[in-house]
This record gives sequence, C-alpha cells and structure tokens, in this order.
Amino acid sequence: VLCSRAMGIAQRNLALGWVAAILLPQMAMAEHPKGSLDVKPQVFSDLTPFEMRMVHNFLMSRRELELQPSETPTLAKNSVYLIEMLLPTKKKVLDFLDKGKATPVREARVVIFFGAQEHPNITEFAVGPLPQPIYMRMISPGPWHHPSWTSRPINKAEYSLIHHTLKKATEPLHQFFLDTTDYSLKDCDEDCLTFTYVAPHVTEPDQRRSWFILQRYMADQSLQPTGLEILLDHGSTDVQLWKVEQVWYNGKLFNSPEELAQKYEDGEVDIVVIMESLPKDTEQPQPSSFSVTPKKSPTTISMDRHREAEFYIPPYNIENNTVYYRNWIFSFRLRPSSGLQILNLQFRGVRIAYEVSVQEAMAQFGGHIPAGIRTKYMNVGWGLDNVTLQLVRGIDCPHTATFLEVIHHYDTDKPVSYPQALCLFEMPVGIPIKRHFDSNFKVNLNSGAGSSEHVLVLRTISTVHHYDYIWDFIFYPDGAMETKMQATGLAHATFYQPKEMRYISQSHTHLFSNIHTHLVHYRIDLDVAGMKNNFQTVQIIRENITRDSGHHVTRNTIKRMTYSQEQQAAFHFGNPLPNYLVFSNLQKNYLNQGSSYRLQIYSQIHQVGLPGWQKKRGVSWARYPLAVTKYRDSERCSSSIYNQNDPWNPPVVFEDFIQNNSNIEDKDLVAWVTMGFHNMPRSEESTNMTTPGNSVGFMLRPLNFFQVF
Repeated sequence: VLCSRAMGIAQRNLALGWVAAILLPQMAMAEHPKGSLDVKPQVFSDLTPFEMRMVHNFLMSRRELELQPSETPTLAKNSVYLIEMLLPTKKKVLDFLDKGKATPVREARVVIFFGAQEHPNITEFAVGPLPQPIYMRMISPGPWHHPSWTSRPINKAEYSLIHHTLKKATEPLHQFFLDTTDYSLKDCDEDCLTFTYVAPHVTEPDQRRSWFILQRYMADQSLQPTGLEILLDHGSTDVQLWKVEQVWYNGKLFNSPEELAQKYEDGEVDIVVIMESLPKDTEQPQPSSFSVTPKKSPTTISMDRHREAEFYIPPYNIENNTVYYRNWIFSFRLRPSSGLQILNLQFRGVRIAYEVSVQEAMAQFGGHIPAGIRTKYMNVGWGLDNVTLQLVRGIDCPHTATFLEVIHHYDTDKPVSYPQALCLFEMPVGIPIKRHFDSNFKVNLNSGAGSSEHVLVLRTISTVHHYDYIWDFIFYPDGAMETKMQATGLAHATFYQPKEMRYISQSHTHLFSNIHTHLVHYRIDLDVAGMKNNFQTVQIIRENITRDSGHHVTRNTIKRMTYSQEQQAAFHFGNPLPNYLVFSNLQKNYLNQGSSYRLQIYSQIHQVGLPGWQKKRGVSWARYPLAVTKYRDSERCSSSIYNQNDPWNPPVVFEDFIQNNSNIEDKDLVAWVTMGFHNMPRSEESTNMTTPGNSVGFMLRPLNFFQVF
C-alpha cells in the first residue's frame, strides 16, 4: 500500500493534471502548423534526457515520497527504478494524426520501489505533462492488480548486497575453493570466483529465494561452473535477515557452507579438482573468430571502408524517430522495459499496422541439478532493451549503416546514453523480387525480365545474461514487412552429473551445455487500411471427386473460415495452423474481395507440446502460436517486468485477454504471435551458439491489397 502522504500528493496533482491536459496541447498546436511532418510523428518519440531529468527532479522534490538515490546500498528505501515514455491511448493518437484533434498530453511512466514502507510495495505512476510535470497519478501495469513486492527485478543495489552476503557466507569454504578450483573469492586479483544467478528468483509465491552458481571468472565465465551452487533467501529488506538455506556440490545437498567445509575437512566429500585448460604461464590462445575485437587489416582496406561509409548517401530519411523509405513510413522506439517497437506503419500512405512490437523472449532449460531445474529466463524481467549494448560497425551492421543512440533511465539516477544501440541500413535482397524468362516453347528463348531490389533493415541486439538476441525489422519494396529474431551467445553450462545426460550435451570433461527452448512473443496491432478488420483463415485441403467419365481424381481445394469470437481465434500449440492467416478490411475490390494482409509465421515448434512451465499464468502466452483479440487499451502488453519473478499471480496474464471472448468481426484487431526453436548445443559451435538455423520470425504480406489502393 502506498504511504498516505504519497497518495495524497498523487491525488492533489491529478486535478492539476486535467488543467494541463487541456492547456498544453493548445499551446503545442499554436507553435506548430497543423499536419507538419516534423510535429505529428513526435507523439511516438521517446523521452529526451531533459524530460527524464525533469521527471526525476519532480519526483525527488516530493518530500511525501521520501525518495533516496537508487544506488543507496539498502533495500529499505524508496527509489525510482524506471522512467520511460507512456504512450497515449490509441484513440487520442489517431484522433491527432488522422483528424487533426488536440495533441495528446505527453507523459512518463514511472516505477518506484517503496522499500521503506511497513508493507513494501511497487507502485507505478503516470507523470506529466512533459516537459514540465506538475502531477502524478497511479497506474497499473496490467488490467487487474498491482505487482507484488517479491516480483520486482533485481536492481544494482540488491545485486551488490547479494554478492557481499555470499562472499561473507562462503568464507568457511576459502580453502575448499583453493583446493578444488585454484581460485578464490577472498583477496584475489586475477584468479577470482564469482556468482551468477538464475531466474526466476522465487521457488514459491511471495518468496524471494535464488540459486546462485559459483563460477571461475574467465573470459567466458558462464562456461566455467565449479560444481557448487547456493540457495539464498533474500526476501527481507533487512540484509541481516538473509540466509543461505542450502548448498549443492557435486550431486550432494548441504545445509550450510559450514557443513560443507567441515565434511570436506573430515574427508567426507567427493570433490572434483578443476584444472586449467592451459597452464597459467602458457601463452593464451588467439581471440576466437566470433570476437568483436577488430583485427588488424591493411590500411588501404580500412580507408576504403571508411570512405565508403563517409560518402555513402542513404536512400532513407530519419526525422527524430520516424523513417521515410521509398513507400514506407514508420516510427520506432526502443523501450527499456520490453524492446523494439514499430509504430504507425504505413505503405503508400495507407496504414497497415498501428504497432508491431516485441513483447517477451523466454529461454527454458532442462536439467536435474538445482540451477538446471530452475532456469527459465523471461527476458523482459531483466530489462530486455536495457541490456542493449553498442553495435559494432562492419560486424553487427554494415559499414554504411546509420547508427542511432538511445537514452534510458533504468535503475539509475540520471539518463544513460547507449550509443549505436540501433542501426538502420539498406541491403540487397540477394534474389530477384520478381523474375521470369519468357519462352515461345520452341528452341529459342525470347526475353527475360526481373527486378533486383533492396530492403531496409532496422536492427538492435540485446544481451540477456549469456545470450545475444538479434532483432530485425525488414521492409520490402512490395509492401511486405518481416520480423526476425536470431539467437547467439555463450552456452548455458552446468556441472556434469550422470543424471544430467537426459538434459545436456557434453562440451568438456566437467562441463555440459543444457538443451533449451527459446520462445519469443510479438504484438501486431493490425489496422489494414482502417481500424475495422476481420480475421479469416484459408486451408488448402485435398478433395476426392469422381468425374463424369467415372475416374477418381484428387485435387487441391480451399476451405475458408471466418472467426467471430476471441476464443475461436486462439490456436493452441499441438495443432498446425491453417495455411493462410488473413486480416481484411471492409473495403472491396472489383472482384468483391477485401483488401487484406496475410500473416505468415516461421517457427520451429508448431506441432509439439511445450514444456510444462507454460502452465504458469505469467507465461500463458506460450500456449498459443497465434491468438487474435479485440483491441483494448488495458491489453497493451502480454508480459511485464514482474512476470519473471511471480509467474503464479502476475499483474499481466495473457490468458485473461482471451477469456473475455469478445466479438472480433469488423473490429480493431490485435494478433499475438509466439514462435520458437529448440537448441541442443553441439561441438561445432564450441562455446558460442551460431545464428544459422537458430532464427524465427513472421511476415506481413499484402493479399489483394493494391487492387483497392
């Protein structure tokens, strides 16, 4: 429960907010001419550093909130965790864009951890109007309830306290560590041990208990487990009450580090001595081929590439966060809470989709040991976009790409710049978009015709724990748009145990890489030439007929089905999707066909059941390769930063979107798409998973669309 003084300030400022909601849009419209290209797309722009600072200063000035800096080394404090742009309601945005109505009030979404309360809680606010905020009002990340205190992501302050606690708790194991690994947690310069945690940070509802893997700190630290794992209860805001509950080593459980140390001293522990792969005085191997460290090249090549990038004139324009490319216009933003988002997607001046966005990425691992059993990364809970790092020119993106900076205010007290977090570039398709070589069906061929085209790619890469996710949005010249996710990065390794053979692939003597499943979820708010759309499927089936001659013939035919209710349009894993997934507008062409777009999904898990963890409410989206729902402002996201650590009772439950069972005929429709693939690490990938074959995505393709427009 929010403290009464904080609630009071929120309620008092809400009244002022209504005044600002009226006055500020009028001022904005007076300053900028109606319909100006450089004004309207700004409704989708992320917060500027100035706006972030103004929001943070406004919050810190509210004494009733009793806020402290986020880096203060305690959990018993109130602190700002997240500041990001709060997108106005769709109706307000489209009234502004399409009807020339008032500019929507610009607001920030703020997440505050109230750890200094008698009952600690997480509360979200809308703060506005920007850039000079004067009010704050409570909002909820989901349509039903607020997140629990134990569901919060681990912030920097908590992780620092965890590391200090574990380091102190394992002091009795100092000699044990030296004898088994030749590394230490105490007074080490180079040969240091470190802890990494797995998620979720709960084993039961309303708890905060995490398993931590002790590893040797090396270049590929996630590949060097020592065989020791620790379960820590860190649920209290008082660090003195934190407690190590269990220690797992080499297949055995111990009640405490002291018990393991004593039994080791008594010779009752089966130890595994981990040797260096190379003697310490041996020259280290050269960087691997996947290293992003630039290798030395002849000066002439380097200069040629530099000149190529310097004199290259891109075939697109970028105004703020809006891209103009041939017939395409779209805005984009990189949300620190969930990732890349495309907004107001138009082709030839006609809106195709209001939003196409990443919602969640999950990696679920198999295993027998504690860390293997518990590891289920829901990456939004880690700040899917907040872990976006600088892209490397010539490796992550072409030399001629345009690199874009993003600014975030995530687990910090000031805006943080992420240079080269995005890249935009044009590239050849590699094959003709259209091709035909005409023939007169005689010896000689007459003529040929084709079209060699390019596509535009918007890319970012997020590194969550040890995995790198490459996110692409690709725009084709024929009106098709494709999304693609490719996974790479270090293998998730566990310590060898015979029982692990069902779940792992061996990489080294005592190192095994777990088999795992990657799942990604997207939201597609389709507005195919308008907000009133229908959803239908076309299935190609085989039909047996008897001709007049008496001969039996089998031929292809089509079966159309129009869907009227949400539950009817929710497809479960285990059954193949129909061949064509079609979203149509009411407008008809001369053949009485609706102008349509086809959704084409590329996934490697479409006819098999998924692991049992999808039964949790927090990942209920993973039950459906496709679900089509009616648009609701309360259903903007299928996951949240809290679902990772409270999958039992999270604030956002995708299953509830479908249970409404609203009518979806001639309605504003949203398609929710789940794709994924399994990965069993192999020796050819060494320590790094390669991208070929490890990709999923979908495509939006015009279907009889241009016969109307």
